[in-house]
Amino acid sequence: MPRIVFVPSGLEGSVAPGTSVLQAARELGVDLDSVCGGRGICGRCQVTFNAGTYAKWQLDVDQTALTPWTDTEQRYSDRKGIKPDRRLGCCALVAEDVVLDVPPESQVHRPVVRKSVDLTDVVLDPAVHLAYLELPPSLPGDAASMSDLVIAELQQTQQRTVSHLELAVLQQVHRAFAGQDRAATVAVRGDAVVAVWPGYRDRAFGAAIDIGSTTIAGHLCDLASGEVLASAGRMNPQIRFGEDLMSRVSFVMMNPGGERQLTAVVREALNELVGELCADADVAPDALLEIVLVGNPIMHHIVAGIDPTPLGLAPFTLATADATTVPAAAFDLHFPNAEVYLAPCIAGHVGADTAAVILSEGPHRSATTQLLVDVGTNAEIVLGNQEWSFAASSPTGPAFEGAQLSCGQRATAGAIERVRIDRDTLEARFRVIGSDLWSDDPGFAESTADLDISGICGSGIIEVIGEMFLGGIIDRDGVIQGSLAERSHRVVADGRTFGYVVHDDGAGTRLSITQNDVRAIQLAKGALRAGIDLLLAHAGIETIDDIRLAGAFGSHIDPVYALVLGLVPDCAVEHVRSVGNAAGAGAVRALLSVAARREMEAAVRAVTKIETATGPAVQALFVGAMAFPHATAPSTH
Repeated sequence: MPRIVFVPSGLEGSVAPGTSVLQAARELGVDLDSVCGGRGICGRCQVTFNAGTYAKWQLDVDQTALTPWTDTEQRYSDRKGIKPDRRLGCCALVAEDVVLDVPPESQVHRPVVRKSVDLTDVVLDPAVHLAYLELPPSLPGDAASMSDLVIAELQQTQQRTVSHLELAVLQQVHRAFAGQDRAATVAVRGDAVVAVWPGYRDRAFGAAIDIGSTTIAGHLCDLASGEVLASAGRMNPQIRFGEDLMSRVSFVMMNPGGERQLTAVVREALNELVGELCADADVAPDALLEIVLVGNPIMHHIVAGIDPTPLGLAPFTLATADATTVPAAAFDLHFPNAEVYLAPCIAGHVGADTAAVILSEGPHRSATTQLLVDVGTNAEIVLGNQEWSFAASSPTGPAFEGAQLSCGQRATAGAIERVRIDRDTLEARFRVIGSDLWSDDPGFAESTADLDISGICGSGIIEVIGEMFLGGIIDRDGVIQGSLAERSHRVVADGRTFGYVVHDDGAGTRLSITQNDVRAIQLAKGALRAGIDLLLAHAGIETIDDIRLAGAFGSHIDPVYALVLGLVPDCAVEHVRSVGNAAGAGAVRALLSVAARREMEAAVRAVTKIETATGPAVQALFVGAMAFPHATAPSTH
């Protein structure tokens, strides 16, 4: 019998002459894709065939090793094109010994790299798969039901074993297969057929959503290729019920039925966001088959319709920490064929968003110890490696995002986001969102004419306070040095304390950092750093060589200023990096791979949660962390 070798897997075996390449691949367990069931329609089973000597396998392969080019292949080539050295695995039959290469686009579990959402390699393994079926004609007296025929055809042509068709499919199955060729495409999830469409389809889609307390961000992906087709975000409409999470829990406590209001508005926002993603990518709502949701514990509970009030009181007990899978309709989402995967939480203050960050950044896969910090109104911290991991949360409040500061604002057009202060003159220059020019560059006024420079966003706050410290305007205790008012007009009296003027347009807009602003950042920074130091103490280590800043705010922090202010422990600056929306990237991984979901669930179960809310040890760490960069910890970098 002819010998067949597949690369790059190296799988090989002997098959009967006349066996199709696709069937040979299935017999040998080779990762070769097919949606159409070997009908020469989808083109997913392409292999590369070249005659020659393959010394590694001691094979001389002739051009006659595969049967000649077929009419079906020609029709596919006329319609979609095919490379000269390619064959369709469903059409080419094995005649002699042969070596075939399976290109990445023909692999079911192909690797994917998508830098746009900071993804590392993802191996495609979606929860749902498409299959094109052509049912045999029904004859008089044939007792087989449509369900029987679909199940049998899936087994025969796709080697997929299913037990049943969902009710929604049964309601459409006659109509879908009503054409003369009795052909339709079905979607299979687990052991069930979950969707059906008339004719041929080869693309299915999913959405990965990170539900933050401030913003909701989403990505729409092609489940067959892993391609990110659209990305979008919007403000979380729950903000009108409370700026931070605890204020929303308080709203629920004080307003009967408040939890239903919060659930309704976030679900409405999800419908709008996913609808926007589908519209941007020209995807029909019924083609969306998977939705992955991640978020902090309170968002997790609210979107699921679970009362969040127990998470506002010690001991912060979750209703469930497990991953949950439900039809989209259960969450009032208007995507009839979609299933929602709600990622697992770690503890009452460490949620599914942190689970997704762990999946994305992989401390549990690392031989060296990694510190992950998702900086937000409630910072979530993970310290670990492949042997152990700890997690904690720190109530930093909204100061890092510019809220509750005298000149703070959200990161919108016109907000100051970068600041530099001259060490000699103490003069400030800055850059705003919406312009690439610095304030002392020619053309700055013209480039910002349509922008309202009315505040400083979170990253700008961190930089201006870092620059004030480096310039000696504030000391290690955070006190603004009023004596510098004699040296610079930017240091001004503010009641019994002093402030620093970052921007004054002479027309009524004056943006200053006050002593109270510095204190607010010290409190937030102290809470964050105390949480980190607590995990270091539990781990019995003092230094870290890999620090990653995640989240919308973390992605905009300059690592230099994170070290200057002591937001994170001392470390070589090249080992501190921003990783963007790592929670969103983890959600995409979970969307594209069932194996990734299982990995995340296992990693979460292995995390030890450390409580930061109480105890004298935490208070001592907090006091030390209030200083810039730290009262006692080394700061050699």
